[in-house]
Amino acid sequence: MDKIKRFIDCYIPTETCNLRCHYCYIAQKRKFNSKLAKFSYPKEYIRKALSKERLGGISLLNLCAGGETLLSDEVLPLVRELLSEGHYVMIVTNGTVTKRFKELISWPQEIIERLFFKFSFHYLELKRLGLMAQFFENINLVKNLGVSFTVEVTPSDELIPHIENIKRVCLEKLGALCHITIARDDRTNGIDVLSDYNFEEYKRIWGQFNSELFSFKSEIFYHKRKEFCYAGEWSGYLNLDSGILRQCYCGKILGNIYENISAAIPFEAIGHHCTLAHCYNGHAFLTLGDIPELNTPTYAVIRNRICADGSEWLSPKMKEFLNSKLSESNEEYSGTKKIFIFLKENEQKLIHKARWVKSKLFRNE
Repeated sequence: MDKIKRFIDCYIPTETCNLRCHYCYIAQKRKFNSKLAKFSYPKEYIRKALSKERLGGISLLNLCAGGETLLSDEVLPLVRELLSEGHYVMIVTNGTVTKRFKELISWPQEIIERLFFKFSFHYLELKRLGLMAQFFENINLVKNLGVSFTVEVTPSDELIPHIENIKRVCLEKLGALCHITIARDDRTNGIDVLSDYNFEEYKRIWGQFNSELFSFKSEIFYHKRKEFCYAGEWSGYLNLDSGILRQCYCGKILGNIYENISAAIPFEAIGHHCTLAHCYNGHAFLTLGDIPELNTPTYAVIRNRICADGSEWLSPKMKEFLNSKLSESNEEYSGTKKIFIFLKENEQKLIHKARWVKSKLFRNE
């Protein structure tokens, strides 16, 4: 049975989209442009930079662009390379670029069963553009191929009058309700919920979907993490074009994975030095186990659904893999190493404090 060694969240520098969702964080920050991903390195080189040897074993790679991930024709050939390396790959998509899904028909089953699509169900845009039928046809296409998938809605206030229609179409087309994420306002320092409702009312409105994803995100949202976190050691945040690898969305740069692919990647845990207001994507990092003492559901639990016909969204192989935790394939730091990380994290603070104390002492002489 495959166990997850590392989780690498990969950013793809496409910042354009064929949809215009009002809650999109790229739109919020006015970052839309016509840029499609064109990787600076060949797909074979990227595969070597992310080899099982360098990552320490079979890993989970999540690919998400600033806009629509599958608009670029360079993404799926790279995904095939990463799957051929033995990794498990997830792709975030709006599900409308039909020609990309048709490419999968010729792929061997051995790699297909380690692929996972996260379909974002943008109900209002699909309805406006007449793409609703196409969206669900593409989901059925990948399902019939044996590819894992999940379907989620970003719960914005504008969607509330359409909740019953969303539930109806999901039950009709999928045999199960979609999952619900949380709409966030990235313009705020606290990474607030993007809603005019207070959080308790927001949870009441959207809780009717009985989504494990929404339940867990609601539980951890607004909770500052103070535990020792292994992000940077067991997981990382990678710009797939530039090769810059960070500990997480915050934290320090660990290096550039493309500069010397024969060298080991200098992984190092962020520890207690998370500067984020809260772990807004903890549905991935925390369920996979970056903070091992936290009691969380597995990533498989919050992504899967059992349909009316008894089928499931996750393939057996993917489900088994996503039910594993990072702690099963990695060792925790010793107490001494944790202290060392703490001192490194706080080195500048300690130096500043020592200088302040020294200045006070000399002033009093």
